Amino acid sequence: MQQIKGTNKKYFTNCKQWYHRKICGKPTVITYECCPGYERIPGEKGCPAALPLVNIYNTLGVVGASTTQMYSERAKLRDEIEGPGSFTFFAPSNEAWAALPTEILDALVSNVNIELLNALHYHMVNRRLTSEELRHGSSFSSMYQDFHVHIHHYSNGIVTVNCARLIKPDQHATNGIVHVVDRVITAISNNVHTLIDVDEDLETLRAAIAAAGLTTLLENEGQYTIFAPTNEAFEKIPQETLNRILGDPVALRDMLNYHILKQMQCAESIVSGTPMETLQGTVLEVGCDGDHMTLNGKAIVTRKDKLGTNGVIHYINELLIPDSAKTLLELAEGSSVATATKLFVEAGLSPHLMGSEALTMLAPLNDAFKGSVTMTPDMKRLMTNHILKEQLSSKSLYHGQELETLGGLKLRVFVYRNNLCIENACIAAHDKTGRYASMFIVDKILTPPMGTIMDILKADNRFSVLVGAIQTAGMTELLNQQGALTFFAPTNDAFSSLSQAELNKLLSNNQELSGLLRYHLGDGMLVSGGVGSHTRVKPLQGNKLELGMRNYTVYVNKVPVADADLMATNGVVHAVNSIVKPLPPKVDREQADGPAVPLRSAASSRADSKSFRNDDLFQKVIRSRSSRTMNQSQ
Repeated sequence: MQQIKGTNKKYFTNCKQWYHRKICGKPTVITYECCPGYERIPGEKGCPAALPLVNIYNTLGVVGASTTQMYSERAKLRDEIEGPGSFTFFAPSNEAWAALPTEILDALVSNVNIELLNALHYHMVNRRLTSEELRHGSSFSSMYQDFHVHIHHYSNGIVTVNCARLIKPDQHATNGIVHVVDRVITAISNNVHTLIDVDEDLETLRAAIAAAGLTTLLENEGQYTIFAPTNEAFEKIPQETLNRILGDPVALRDMLNYHILKQMQCAESIVSGTPMETLQGTVLEVGCDGDHMTLNGKAIVTRKDKLGTNGVIHYINELLIPDSAKTLLELAEGSSVATATKLFVEAGLSPHLMGSEALTMLAPLNDAFKGSVTMTPDMKRLMTNHILKEQLSSKSLYHGQELETLGGLKLRVFVYRNNLCIENACIAAHDKTGRYASMFIVDKILTPPMGTIMDILKADNRFSVLVGAIQTAGMTELLNQQGALTFFAPTNDAFSSLSQAELNKLLSNNQELSGLLRYHLGDGMLVSGGVGSHTRVKPLQGNKLELGMRNYTVYVNKVPVADADLMATNGVVHAVNSIVKPLPPKVDREQADGPAVPLRSAASSRADSKSFRNDDLFQKVIRSRSSRTMNQSQ
C-alpha cells in the first residue's frame, strides 16, 4: 500500500499502477498489508494463513466497517446479510460515516426502519461482483427500488462507485463480497442539466448554457465532467469582456465547452496532474494538491462530485476562458510577453488588438527587450510591423513564404530543422489562437530588412575596411543583387589582426581576396535561430563552414559571431571579429557528423522545398576548382 504521510489515506499499488511515491503532490510511504482473507504466521514470510470465510455481517466487523455493521443491526438488515443469498455490499468505512454532516446522519438514524434501511440497501447489489467485474462506465441495480449505482474503473487502477473510492476491495464472504468505500453514497435520479437548473449558485451558468444551445447536450445520455463556474466566478470577469463573450454565440459555446470533459472524472480518480480533452477540443490539466482538486495548476474547485445520471459536476470559483474566445490583447495578458503588450498599446494599436480583424501578432518575449524601452516614432513603426495582416497558424508556414505586415512590409519565413523563423525572430512557443486573431511568441524583436547586404555594410562603420575589400575584389554587384546569402562579415577589428604586410598582400591579389571573401559567404540564408549544435553551411568557395551554438553565441569554424542577424533584402549579415579560416583536417573530422547540406534559398525552396544537393559531388568540383586558393589562404 502507498500511504500519504501524516494521513490514514492509503492506495493499493502494483507494477501497473505505480504512483511514483507521490499522491496529489504529497510524499507517500510504502506499507505492506495482508491480502483479504489471509494473515501472518510468526516466523514465516508474507501472509500464508488463509482465514475461514464468514458471512457479510461478520466480515463488516473485521474490515474497518464496524459502523456499517452497527447500523445494519439497527436497521434490521442483519438477518438479510447473515442469511442465504449472494450480495455485493459497498460498505462505508467508519471514517465515511464520521464525515457525514450531523443533520444528515440524524435524519437517517431517527427513522431507522425506513431511511437507514433504504440508505444501506442502496449500497447493495443482489449479486456477487468482484472489482474485476466492476467495469468502467457500468451501472448495476441496487437493492433500493432498483436505483442504479454507477461504477468507474480508471486506468490508474482506482475504482469508484458513485464517486466513492473502493479503499478495501474484494473482501470475500460466504454469502457475497464486501468492498469498503470512503464515503456514504446516495441515490441519483437527476441528470446534470437538472442539477444546474435547480441550483441558485449556478444561475448565470444556467442562462449561458441556454443562450449557447447546450441544454439538450446536458440532458442526453453521456459521461460528462462539468467544471461549473458559480455566479461569483462570473462576477470576477470584467463586465466588458463578459458582455462580449455572452453576445458572441461562437465564443460563448467555446467557453462553456472548455468547462466540459468528454469523460467522467470523479475527484478521487485524480492522483496527479493529467491533461484531459474538453468538448471545446483543447485540454485542461486536471490535478490535485493534497485534498484540493486543481485545474491548470490552480486550486479553484470549491465543491466536488455532485453526481448526476449522465455525469458529475465540480463547482469552481473562477471562469475558464479558452484562447479561442479571447481577443489578441486578452491572449497576451498575464503571459511572458508583457513588455511587448505594453508597447503595442502605447503604439496606439489597441483597436487592432481588441477588434475582430483577422491578424497575427508577433510578440517578442520579455527577455528580448534590453533595458527600458520608450515609445518613439521608430518604435511605433516597428511594433506595427509585428502585426501581420492575416490570421495564421505556424503549421501552415513554409520556407520562402512572404507575410505582409500592417506597416506594409513583406517578411520572409525560414524553415530550419530546429526552428521556424520569421526574419530574425524564431517562434518560441505554441501558437495562441484567439477568436479572430492569433499570437506567435517569438524569441527576438523583429528587425525587418532595410536594404541589401552592401547597403548594410556601407551604413555600419565597423565594416569600412570590408567594404573597400569587396569593391577591390569586384563583388559589389553580387552583394547588391537579388538572392539569399549568409555573410560572416569580418569587421575592421578582424582585418586589424593581420599585419600591414599581410593586409597589403591580400588587397593586392584580387583572386586571393575574392576567394577569402567568398569563403565567408554562405549559399542560402541562415539566421542565428537556425543554428544547432552542429550545422554546416556551404560557402560560395571552399569547403564547408562548421557552425555551432554555445551559450547563446553562434560560432563559425570556432570564431564567435559578435553581432548576429543584420537582416538584408538579399541575405543576412553576421559580424565576426576574426577572419574565418578553414578548420584543420583533424578538427574537421572530429566535428563531422554527416554530409554537408547547402542552405535553401527562398527562391529554390519555392521550386522544390524538398530538394537536396548531392554534396559529395559538389565538394569534388569545388575542391578541384579552389584547392590553390585554399592553400594560399591557409
